[in-house]
Amino acid sequence: MSELTVADATSRVYDSLKADNEDIDAHIAALKAALKREGLKEAVLDPERLVQNNRSGRKLLQAYFRQRGVKVSFASS
Repeated sequence: MSELTVADATSRVYDSLKADNEDIDAHIAALKAALKREGLKEAVLDPERLVQNNRSGRKLLQAYFRQRGVKVSFASS
């Protein structure tokens, strides 16, 4: 399996979220590995690309990712 960039891994996370969280844990793990390889501390997600873009949805997503070792912040519009 080839190593993904953070952008590729993030794109796969968005696709998984749109597909009712299909294989989300595998995509989070790939994102975590890509962040580590690129020396980044957190993933920056675009809230406009989220399925549930409200405060509750964003906080739930952050908590879920944090439990899997990935810190998430959101890009400002």
